[in-house]
Amino acid sequence: MKIVQISDTHLSPSKSHFNNNWEPVRAWIEEMAPDLVIHTGDLTIDGADHEDDITFSLDLIGQLSMPVLMVPGNHDVGHLPGSHQPVDVERLARWRGLAGPDYWVSDHGDWRLIGLNSLLFGFEDEEEEKHFAWLEEQLLSRDGRQVAIFAHKPLFVDDPKEGDTGYWGIRPRQRQRLFDLFAGADVALHASGHLHWAWTGEHAGTALVWAPPTSFIIDTLERPMPGERLVGAVVHTFTDGGVVSEISAIPGLTSHVLDPIVEEVYPQAAKKKTLVEAEQ
Repeated sequence: MKIVQISDTHLSPSKSHFNNNWEPVRAWIEEMAPDLVIHTGDLTIDGADHEDDITFSLDLIGQLSMPVLMVPGNHDVGHLPGSHQPVDVERLARWRGLAGPDYWVSDHGDWRLIGLNSLLFGFEDEEEEKHFAWLEEQLLSRDGRQVAIFAHKPLFVDDPKEGDTGYWGIRPRQRQRLFDLFAGADVALHASGHLHWAWTGEHAGTALVWAPPTSFIIDTLERPMPGERLVGAVVHTFTDGGVVSEISAIPGLTSHVLDPIVEEVYPQAAKKKTLVEAEQ
């Protein structure tokens, strides 16, 4: 089985900065002819607050000739408590009503694919507990299948024992709960997006993959992270013996840089950067 993972497309009918990359992505995916495409979030620029962003983006994704599974990103459903757009009932309902479930399970022969909504991890509320209970059930009922997990946010950025990285990674308590659930559950892969960096690694027997964005890279707005800056996708090849993941730069993509256009695309992020600089 071959799966193409794409992430962070950041499509929008009103902020069209990265829309020109969709056609090369679509054509490349069709040429690769995978059995399945998985989108690991940030489908939109601002689907968290604008229904049109979601419907526009879904129409483009619907051009693909093969099945597509998706999990939401923070720009689709919101982020942590106290953020500019925290996940709430309204934002979750918008995604679920238009795009479908925000977490799911899909069995393919000897493999169980699990899609997580990593934006629910960090609230310590009923939705988070429900999600953890659901994940535990899917791992316990896998019936000998190997497991591949797809989520928007990575488990960690620099180190599995790191503290709270805020915007970028899973908070320590929730991260440890995930590690505990993965232990002994034959989780072969955790594939994510979000960071706009491409990287592969490993933790406790689980391969870790950060998919590159198809939209833009970040220069000096954020600190350098592990891996490399590129726009592209990941090809995952699943066999009875395991999974091989290959990060691919897609021909014809424009490597947009967010920094000079951040005020147009994400004015809140630009404001935050200005405040941080003023405090230094």
